[in-house]
Amino acid sequence: MTTIDWDSAADSFDEEPDHGLLDPVVRHAWAQRLESWLPGGRSEVLDLGCGTGSLALLVAGQGHRVTAVDRSPRMVEQARAKLAGTGTAVLLGDAARPPVGNQQFDVVMARHVVWLLPDPAAALRHWFTLLRPGGRLILVEGVWGGVGLGAGQLTGLLSEHTERIHHERLSDDPDLWGKRVDDERYALVARAEPPHRHTEVVDVHLILRRGPEVLLARRAGTGYADGLFNAPSGHVEDGEDVREAMIREAAEEIGVELGPDELRVALVMQHRGPGGSPRTGWFFEAECDPERPPYNREPDKCSELAWFPLDALPDDVVAYCRAGIEGYRAGEHFLIHWHEDGDTVAYEPDGVRRAVPLPAARSGTGEVHHIELWVPDLAVAERGWGWLLGELGHVPYQRWEHGRSWRRGDSYVVVEQSPDLAPGPHDRHRPGLNHLAFHVRDRATLDALVARAPEHGWRPLFADRYPHAGGEGHIAAYLEDAAGYEVELVAGVHQPRPAPQEPAPYTDVWAQRRD
Repeated sequence: MTTIDWDSAADSFDEEPDHGLLDPVVRHAWAQRLESWLPGGRSEVLDLGCGTGSLALLVAGQGHRVTAVDRSPRMVEQARAKLAGTGTAVLLGDAARPPVGNQQFDVVMARHVVWLLPDPAAALRHWFTLLRPGGRLILVEGVWGGVGLGAGQLTGLLSEHTERIHHERLSDDPDLWGKRVDDERYALVARAEPPHRHTEVVDVHLILRRGPEVLLARRAGTGYADGLFNAPSGHVEDGEDVREAMIREAAEEIGVELGPDELRVALVMQHRGPGGSPRTGWFFEAECDPERPPYNREPDKCSELAWFPLDALPDDVVAYCRAGIEGYRAGEHFLIHWHEDGDTVAYEPDGVRRAVPLPAARSGTGEVHHIELWVPDLAVAERGWGWLLGELGHVPYQRWEHGRSWRRGDSYVVVEQSPDLAPGPHDRHRPGLNHLAFHVRDRATLDALVARAPEHGWRPLFADRYPHAGGEGHIAAYLEDAAGYEVELVAGVHQPRPAPQEPAPYTDVWAQRRD
């Protein structure tokens, strides 16, 4: 802060061309600038650090109602004399906290004042409270002989309160100063609007399953990605949560009335399209009810509906939709999919994969880390287990001389032909491992796996009782490989929404079947 005796400076203050505005050329130059900065209609203007009132006089002359404030009694005395008859109120007070009470203004202006304040940030914060919504803060500042406040620094202070800051360089206009200047002089006009906070469109996508198949819709007539397949989808509207939006979109696009309990969150993806803004997509999974088949309810936006195997999606599909479905199939729950500006909206089979899986938080303690099976023949085990685990969504993970592993999420399965393996076949009837059991999505997926299993070295067990070898209420298949290892594949069953009831008692499935 620079200390100046403004009372002593008052008598000679107007001798500077840009202070007294006595030269018609200088006065006209400032009048033009003020006219461009001020609102077009009559407004309430607060002039802080008004000095002898020269700028306030120009503002009042343009039809605005002015309140002027200065801390120097001599400056205030001269300003009152200069502004007499204009209706301007001239107050004695500190520019940082002007004595205007709760009054608000359309414009707060200050010339060569901010650089003198002991706490400019606090003063600016208070000045914004004096502005009506949409009001303007007009600041004329500069750097003279190494003192003052640069435009970059002042813009930084203002950016806490608004993003709408207009900068005008004033050094190049000698008419404003009555001479040529080569230092930094500028004006900033800031609008009383809060900084823009980042917002994103939220959209919802339906992964409608029919056994191992998923429903896709070909876009048409929308102006975006027309001709490409996409999951039934849409934007969340005001007042909706994501589940309500998904239920509405499913009804509007494919005529399927889903209940809230039929939807399961499959995946959440933050996505950015080429050259676009980020958005967040919620992918929901639901089973297709044969009693409520989907149909095309929006032929003006969709040219066809088609079912595709989940593991054989078409190439002519929207890239981020395909990334979401592939992430869902791999068991991921959170993805980032960030297009580069040169990418295409369409999926490119040989293009760069933009999907980045995000690991979900987990408790860690007590979760299965991995299961390791020692096998007598690694090559045979790799063929059989590799096929089955791949069908169940596991991906190849580790590979070394004596073993292989496949991972799904944070857990993995190892098969190893260890040099330390004791001789003799595996016998699931002896103490030790009896079998591994895996979830399978539904009966149709289970049937497909059972039908193909023999081609990959797996022998169905209890085929005469399939799929109820574990009991009437238990749909499962039991497979055995050439080494005698058993796998149980347990399918979920689509049921109508039941009334609430007490949990069923625990059933020992193994005890219900006979070997």
